Amino acid sequence: MRVIIVGAGEVGSSIAANLAGSHEVVVVDRDPERVDSLTYSLDVLAVEGDGTSLKTLREADIEAADMVIASTDDDETNLVVCGTAKTVDDPFTIARVKKVDYLDTWERADQRAFGVDFMVCTNLLTATDIVHVIGLPAARDVDPFAGGKVQMAEFEVRSDSPIADQTVQQADHFDSLTFAAIIRNGDVAIPKGDTLIRADDKVVVIGSPESVQQFAREVAPDETPSKDKELVVIGGSEIGFHTARLMEERDLRPRLIERDHERARELAEDLPHTVVMESDATDAEFLTREHVDEADVVVAALENDEKNLLVSVLAKQLGAERAIAVVEDAEYVDLFEQVGIDVAINPREVTAEEITRFTREAPAENVALIENDRAEVLEIEVDGDSVLADASIQNAVSRLPNGVVVGAITRDGEFVVPRGDTVVQRGDHVVVFVDTDVLDEVSAQL
Repeated sequence: MRVIIVGAGEVGSSIAANLAGSHEVVVVDRDPERVDSLTYSLDVLAVEGDGTSLKTLREADIEAADMVIASTDDDETNLVVCGTAKTVDDPFTIARVKKVDYLDTWERADQRAFGVDFMVCTNLLTATDIVHVIGLPAARDVDPFAGGKVQMAEFEVRSDSPIADQTVQQADHFDSLTFAAIIRNGDVAIPKGDTLIRADDKVVVIGSPESVQQFAREVAPDETPSKDKELVVIGGSEIGFHTARLMEERDLRPRLIERDHERARELAEDLPHTVVMESDATDAEFLTREHVDEADVVVAALENDEKNLLVSVLAKQLGAERAIAVVEDAEYVDLFEQVGIDVAINPREVTAEEITRFTREAPAENVALIENDRAEVLEIEVDGDSVLADASIQNAVSRLPNGVVVGAITRDGEFVVPRGDTVVQRGDHVVVFVDTDVLDEVSAQL
């Protein structure tokens, strides 16, 4: 497949890196330094120019393109790129936007507006990720599968966690949960019963939402259930607003701090179940007076990474249980987590992951990327050509390379606990953990 990516920033470069191995990729960008960098770092054709220009798109051979991905940092530019591409031919177009208003317009027009075939909204995706993580104590990443019947979650094991220094067999006493992987010092390992879970490990589990919730309480028993959490959102940005709105939809009652008077008034009108406070969130006296130090979760969603770092560290120092920060610059993510921020979410990384999921040719209905694509969790519907069809899990996995775990099965909408002797039937939806090193080989057999 020939893919043209317009915009070689963090999002475009990440997508290009993920697709270059299996597709013919062309990247268009105005910045000559970015173009030079991609030319030498990736197996792609890099074109310097304006992606909204028909001349530039023709230079990138738009007539031969199967897909065009508009991933610049400007919403309007991305929409124009898609519209321009459609005037030449009919490639499948994907637009990255930040404003939810564009997404609403596109959806109301039956997904035909702007010449866009698939739209990815960065602000809404980021807010959704934040709310998913809030729902599970100690979770770093959460993804639903099979229409919500299955959850994949990644947890960090702290030194005071009850499961630290337990074996997987000792920790696994849940009806419908599979330990898919343990990530230690950046290395992904498939655990066995006698595998020891150590402090600072990241554990990936797949199972029913009930069992994943139970495991979350096992990992961090001192954290409160989501319905009882004291939640504070700092910053009335678009991401902050949508985070609070999604919390309200889940019957949560957050508080939101916004410095600007007019914005605070607007938020108070649009968020009927959120207490909106007008103040500077870097004021420690205000935070203490408003009992932010007692919060279970503080979400830093200001427009500036440095301010998000400051208020997150301040909230943790005052006594807040968990801090989740929005980090626009991907290079800062590790820094945030090294200084004690529990979860750092990069909107560009979230967007790149969503677009990459959509462009994968693997026969997957849903995909989650683990640890910057060190592994993937795939949901597939089993057909007659699959190695899983009419075979027990033990026999099927024995015919696949190492690095594969069948984490869950749903059949006719019902959860089926996967055991070694469980026979997978055609039409089943199976959620599989796959190490990236064997992904291509496994995908061909699934």
